[in-house]
Formats: sequence, C-alpha cells, structure tokens
Amino acid sequence: MFRTALRTVLAHKARLLMTVLAVMLGVAFVSGTLVFTSTVSDAYQKSFAKGFEGVDVAVEPEHREAAGDRVGETPELTRALLDKSAKVPGAASVTGVVTGYTALADKDGDLIGNGFQSQGGNYWGTKDPRYPLTDGRAPHGEGEVLLDAKTAERAGYRVGDTVRLSVDGPVLTPKVTGIFTTDDGNVAAGGSLALFDTASAQKLFGKPGTFDQIDVEAAAGTSQEQLKAALDKALPKNLVETTTGQQLADDQAEMISSQMSGLKQGLLVFAGIALFVGTFIIANTFTMLVAQRTKELALLRAVGASRRQVTRSVLIEAFVVGTVAGVTGLLAGVGVGAGLRGLMGTLGATVPDGPLVIAPGTVATALVVGVVVTMLAAWLPGRRAAKIPPVAAMSSVHAKATTKSLVLRNTLGALFSAAGVAVVLAATTMSGSDGQAPMGLGAVLLIIGVFVLTPLLSRPLIAAAAPVLRVFGVSGKLARQNAVRNPRRTAATASALMIGLTLITGMTVMAGSLQRSIDKMASDSLKADYVVSMTNGNTLSPDVEQKVKRVEGVTATSPMRNAPSRIDGETEYLTGVDGPVIGRLTDLVLDDGAFTVSGSKAVVDDATAKAHGWKAGSAFTVAYEDGAKQRMTVAGVYQGNDMLSGILLDNAVLAPHQDEPGDMNVLVKTAGGASDAAKDRLEKALGDNPAIAVQDKKDISNEIAQMFTLMLNMLYGLLAMAVIVAVLGVINTLAMSVFERSQEIGMLRAVGLDRRDVKRMVRLESLVISLFGGVLGIGLGVFFGWAAGELLGTSMATYELVLPWGRMGLFLLLAAGVGTLAALWPARRAARLDMLTAIKSQ
Repeated sequence: MFRTALRTVLAHKARLLMTVLAVMLGVAFVSGTLVFTSTVSDAYQKSFAKGFEGVDVAVEPEHREAAGDRVGETPELTRALLDKSAKVPGAASVTGVVTGYTALADKDGDLIGNGFQSQGGNYWGTKDPRYPLTDGRAPHGEGEVLLDAKTAERAGYRVGDTVRLSVDGPVLTPKVTGIFTTDDGNVAAGGSLALFDTASAQKLFGKPGTFDQIDVEAAAGTSQEQLKAALDKALPKNLVETTTGQQLADDQAEMISSQMSGLKQGLLVFAGIALFVGTFIIANTFTMLVAQRTKELALLRAVGASRRQVTRSVLIEAFVVGTVAGVTGLLAGVGVGAGLRGLMGTLGATVPDGPLVIAPGTVATALVVGVVVTMLAAWLPGRRAAKIPPVAAMSSVHAKATTKSLVLRNTLGALFSAAGVAVVLAATTMSGSDGQAPMGLGAVLLIIGVFVLTPLLSRPLIAAAAPVLRVFGVSGKLARQNAVRNPRRTAATASALMIGLTLITGMTVMAGSLQRSIDKMASDSLKADYVVSMTNGNTLSPDVEQKVKRVEGVTATSPMRNAPSRIDGETEYLTGVDGPVIGRLTDLVLDDGAFTVSGSKAVVDDATAKAHGWKAGSAFTVAYEDGAKQRMTVAGVYQGNDMLSGILLDNAVLAPHQDEPGDMNVLVKTAGGASDAAKDRLEKALGDNPAIAVQDKKDISNEIAQMFTLMLNMLYGLLAMAVIVAVLGVINTLAMSVFERSQEIGMLRAVGLDRRDVKRMVRLESLVISLFGGVLGIGLGVFFGWAAGELLGTSMATYELVLPWGRMGLFLLLAAGVGTLAALWPARRAARLDMLTAIKSQ
C-alpha cells in the first residue's frame, strides 16, 4: 500500500501542486514568524548584553510601595553612597549613572529617531570607559554635549557644530565637543544618545546631586557574587538594592523575549488563519482525488485491501504532500523572516545587526505543522473512501450524501449558528473585559455553524444570481448549475474566502467606528483650541505654559498636572488644573453638582465617584506625596472619557505639595480659534521645538487615526496571506473540476459550445463561487464589527457604528477579482481540451 500511495502521488503531482502551495504558504508564515522573532530577540539581547560588560554589580534605589496614607517613593542615590560603594572590598571602580529623555533635532529641525529612544545621560569624568571617544574631548558645562557616532553620522553633525535639543520643553543649543561609540541597545535600534558632564546632566534631568544607578566594577580575583555580598553588607538595606551584571543581562533578555512574544503570538494567529483556510483546500483536493479514483480504490478492496489500508494509503499521500510542503515552507520561511527584518528598516524601526537565527524548534515546528495539518485535513476524505462498497464503486455508483447525513449536517449547523449568535448577543450586554472571552467563543461557534450550513445556503444565494447569469446565455446557465451541482465542494471553496473577508470586514467596521467616536470625543469634551505636549509623553517644564500664555491671541491656558496621592488607603492620581479657567477650556457633561474647581473643592469623573461611593457634597481626605493631608469636597461629578478623567483640583492647591511639578500637557484657547497663524505663533514661541507637539482637535484625531490606519494596513497585509491561499483553493477546485468533467465538456463542445463559451462558463462559475464567499464574509464581518462595537460602547460613551459602504463594495470587488483571477488557468485548460479525447475519457 505504501508503494501504491507513492505511485499515486507521482501520478497526480500536478493536481497536488496547489495543495502543496497552500500548505507551504501557511508553513512559511509560521516558520518566517519564528525566524523573525528569534533573530530580532537575539540581536537585541546581544546588543544590550554588551552594554552590561563593564558592570559587575549595579546599585539601584529601592522602591518603596505605597502603604496607608504614604505615597510610594524612591530613595535617592547620593554622592555619599557612591563614595561608600567605592571603598567596599573587591571594588575596583565606580561610576555614577544619570539618564533622562533628550530630544535631538537634525539640521532640518526634525526629531532624530523615535521619541522613546531619544535618550540622554552623563559622561563620567574626563575618560568614561563606557563611551570611548573617537573624536574631540569630554564635555564641560551645560553648553557642551557629546553625540553617539551613529546619530552624528545620520544627522551630519561634527565636532564644533551647534545642535538643538530639549530635555523637558525649552530648547537648548549646546556645542558638540566629541563623538563616541557605544554598545547601547537603544542606539543600535535607531535611537540617539546625547551625553553631558555629570553635574549638567543631574541639573537638566532634575536630579541635582543624585544618581539613577551606581555601577561598580570588581577588582581582579573578585566575582560578581562576592562583590554583591560585600556591597549588601556595607550599604543601607532600606535604601538600595544590588544586582549583578549577569542578572541585569538575564533580566533584559527575559524582558525582550516577553516583548517579542506578543508580536510572535499575533503573527502566529494570522499564520494559523492561513493554515485553517488551507485545510479547506486540502480536504477539497483529497475529496475530489478520492472521487476520481473510486474505481481504483474499489479494485484494491476487491483484491483484498481492508478499509484501514485504503484510509492509510490516503494518509500516506497526505504525509508525502505535507512533508514536501513543510520543507519548502521552511525554506520560504527563512526568506520571509529576512524580509520582515528588512521591512522593519523601511518602516523606520532599526534592528541591531546580527545573523538570521534558525532554531531547531523552528525546523521541527515547520515539519510538524506541514505534516499534521495535511494529514488531519485528508483523514475525513480517506475515511469516506474506505466506506464505499467495492461493488458500488466498480459500477461508478459514487456514495452521494444521504438525506440523513444532510439533515444531520444542517441541524448541527443551525445549532452551532444559533448558539454563536446567542453568545455574541449576550457578550454585547457585558462590560468591556468581561465580554471579551464570550465574544470570542460566540464568534468561533457562529463561524463553524455558518461553515457547516454553507452547502444549504449556497443554493438560494447562487440562485439569486440567476437573472444576471441569464444575460450570458447557455454559459451562464451551465455556470450556475455547475456551482450548485456539488454544494459541499462549493461550500468548502467559498468558505476559504469567507473567513478572510469576515476578519477584514469586521476590523474595518471597528476602525471606522472608533475613528468617528474619537473625533466626537475630541470635539465634545474640549473647548480648547490647542493641546501642547511632549512627543514622547514625558512631562513639560512649567516654563512652557508661561511662554504660551504670553503669545499674542492666547486668551486662556491651563496646565494638566498629574500627581500621586492616597485616598481611602488606595493610590489615586490627581490632575491639577487652573481652576478659574478650566471651565472655558473643557466641555464636560455634569451628572451631579457644579463644575467648581477652587480651594478645597474638586470635581471627579463618574467612574471614580462610583468606586468610592461619592456624590456632589461628599467629603474625602487626600494624602499628598509630601505626606501632607487635606480635606476635600466633591463639587460635582462629570462623565469621564479617554481625553479627560479622574479627580480635578486647582493647581494652586496641588503645587505646594510637589517637589518637581511637571505638566502632562497644556490646554490653550485663542481669540480667533484654531488657525495656521495661531499654531505658527505658538510653535515659534516654543522655539520650533521638535520634541513638543502643538495639536488642535483635528490633529489629535488624525494622530489617533494614523495609528488605526497603520494597524489596519498591517492586518490587511497579514490577512492577504489567507486570501492568497483562498485564491489557490478556487484555482485547485476549478482545475480538478474541469478534469472531472472532461467528458461532459467534450460533449458540450461536440453539440456546439465553442471554446469562448467554455471559458466563459468556467469563469462565471468561479465568479459566482467567489462572490458567494464574499457576501457571506462581508455579512459576518459586519455582524462581528457591530457586536465588538457594542462591547466597546460600554466603556466609550461616544461610540457609534459606522458602516464603510465604500470599503465593503471594494471587498466585494476583491472577491470578484479573486474569482476572475482564479479562473484564468482552469478556463484556458478547459477550452483547449480535445473534444474526441475528452469524450473517450473516464
């Protein structure tokens, strides 16, 4: 039977080619994902590990958790602690480390690198071993700075040039005194690093006389563990904690691995979708092969082969196909992994240098996935083949679906669909996180139910296209009859396309609806014309608000200042605002009381009020970060949203309790409303600082829209794999269907159907099947998009459903395009059949 199965594979290799391609694409996606994530993780880990080579033990402040009325705090690492660390037995040298955000502009005034990777630090002494100088000298004073070599090369800076940079808002213009090399992982990943002398860095980053970390290098003969033990003994335990350099590297590697796991899981989900779609093709292919070989299998049964041997022969064929697909998919996956890494570079995300990593687990996974998926999909057709009675098969009486099996299938499909709809509808009544799991379960049940019911649905939906198909005469009539001749085959082919379009349509509906809700939120909750903030989300210097206030045409400003506090034994973040004017800058809906922010009166959002059981007039005690307490009164309760929420109180009350006040953003109202001229005046007043964003309501909405658009385009690209697999499925089904109907096509040609009509018949059949899958997919996608939106609406009051009719029409055209493209080769093959040879076949 093994030799028979191998001969069968070789005899039908052309027909199995599409199956191999479908499985290969899914395997390539899986292995490419594993190669890509392993390569990037390895590159980052090695890059960051180099940064810890000169660190044997790191001394860091011990974070104290919030307790009672005490806000969580972090002790300071002072010069005295650094000197004490240097005197510990086994310590060769110590380095005080100061870090902070430093936005650096290029010569055109644009921000260099990603905002979160624009870092600053201190150069220790006159010769810092962490940062070897390639040119120039160490910096002295706030007017001098060092740049890393990669940033200097990218921006065209040299020693002696003046650069524009910002730490917390105001623009600084220091002179470049030196260029250095570094193994810092952020720089290797495309970020920038600017270094000041230690005193200047401490002052600029708001840490005068203190350090973020103290790095201690061990003397010869002293291990990291021995040095750590000595430091633990010498330094106060309630102020600091020590970590070996090896542990820091291990922790960093674990963090990188954890961050990459999310990306890996996301990509593997889409790879799984492509493989799931591929199973329809495999099952279809083997079902048709088995049907075409009914007499052959019956002959095997007649000469003594058992049912188990027949099933085994089909599974051996599947094993060979799966192995070939696994190996070729692995090779293609290596190329996919390299391509994804190159794609990151084109998108502006630089990855540290390193080789492609092909782990043994990746090889094993590719082979296992290819073989297991193929064999599982082929098992049911093989089992059906073994159940055909030899006499019936020899007489070409194929085992068609019985009435009992059809009733059972339709009943199961209806039950699954009803259960899926019921669970999804129930999930829409739950709150955000509680409804996610039921929503996912309901979606899976509904998709399974619709798939099972697809043969039943195919007849009425395809029949609806009959009036259009009549326009094409005999070809149209034959195309409709062929499409419904084998409903199961049509269903399996259409379902592959249906799944991809369901996901694409659902995400498009959600993205459009979310964008509308964000636009509405920005316009409804803000009266301010502009919001000024740091591009990376860091705090602004209070000087920024003072500069903005003096700009011509500005009529009102209010900084939004966050500060931790303790209320009723829990940590709550307070938002300080300019009480007298905040009402002119916001348009919040009050549920209770009055919008009064002054003295001991504060307003709170509805979620916070509910959590504490407050209403207008309720009193509570707040413990500030400096330990002081104050009795406050709830003046009003407003409806919170993603723009504004929490406890709002006057900055005049909050500021005295803050050591280093910083503003998250500044709300600005201008006399003539938002305009290009007003925005230009604000940006010029802030020194055209690339680290500061001046945004009106439209800019805020567009920024969020760009995030959605980028994410949606990425998802479209990933789901394109599933659509490509679906195209292969349609091609495969049509090609094998043409082979199966060779005699019929020959007879049609003999009675007068010309080649052009034969081509048209096959193309229309493909078009009808593809549009059938497209209609089902778009319908399910709209339903899932609506349901997910209802779930989001529980936490987003401005959410409203938006149906993207234009996009959905485009998706339907995509389905039609898939059908047209898929029919090119099968239609040409059908038209070129020799009629006499075809009539004599089978």
